[in-house]
Amino acid sequence: MAPHGLDLDFDVVRRGYRPDQVEARAVALGRDRDAAWERAARLTVLARDMGAGLARLRETVTGLAPQTYEALGGRARELFELGLEEVWAVREGARREARRVVEEAEEAGRRLREAAQAYADGVRGEAEERARQRLLAAQAKADDLRIAARRAVKERRGEALAALREVRERTEGMLAELDKEYAERVADMEREVAEREAAFDERQVERVAAAEAAVADAERGFAEARRAAAQMRIEAEAQAAEVIAEARLREERVVRETERVLREHGERRDDVRAQMHYVRDSLSALTD
Repeated sequence: MAPHGLDLDFDVVRRGYRPDQVEARAVALGRDRDAAWERAARLTVLARDMGAGLARLRETVTGLAPQTYEALGGRARELFELGLEEVWAVREGARREARRVVEEAEEAGRRLREAAQAYADGVRGEAEERARQRLLAAQAKADDLRIAARRAVKERRGEALAALREVRERTEGMLAELDKEYAERVADMEREVAEREAAFDERQVERVAAAEAAVADAERGFAEARRAAAQMRIEAEAQAAEVIAEARLREERVVRETERVLREHGERRDDVRAQMHYVRDSLSALTD
């Protein structure tokens, strides 16, 4: 199951999440993260444009024709208030946009990390299940081979003994001169039976050894699958940490750029105010 509070929109199957859906979701989260960086870049461009607008306002004030004190004072106040409102609007908008960009980037990183963790858990579950099934199948095959071998040994031994008894019963009425031939034949049969049993036992030992080797291979595969799943989880956590660190670095750059633009706006506002005071004082001196 997915972690509590996380909506990944994945179809849960018998052994975990579907890998294709996990990959598609990771790509979508990457696109969201890129969109957040793009919005941060647009915010920086907007701040620069507002700085250029403030410079144009200052040029407009500088190029005003001489006029009465009352008219110049009203126009100057209007320009000053307009510039001040724009500066405050830019600063507040930049702060809100920066906070939103950071939150979206952190959310994208968190979702990517949790999606990768879910995918790693699913892969590990599948690997463990496959290894367990292979181990059970190998053990069942080994048990079947042992049972079949024991049954075959008993059946062949019983058949050999029955044939031996039949031969003995048929030869009881034979003449004494045939006793030697009979004994030789019986010895040959017993030797053949012993050789067949020895050969069969040897083949069964080889089969049991092969089955035990298969069980050992399955156990090694299970251990390798667990190590691979643990490595995937470590890599996913490292990737998520890199995404978060990169988002924080970009946040700091956006904040520094915004603060720099605001400082420039403040300095330009002070310049405009000083020029306005100078013009007003000059007009006052002319009218006195």
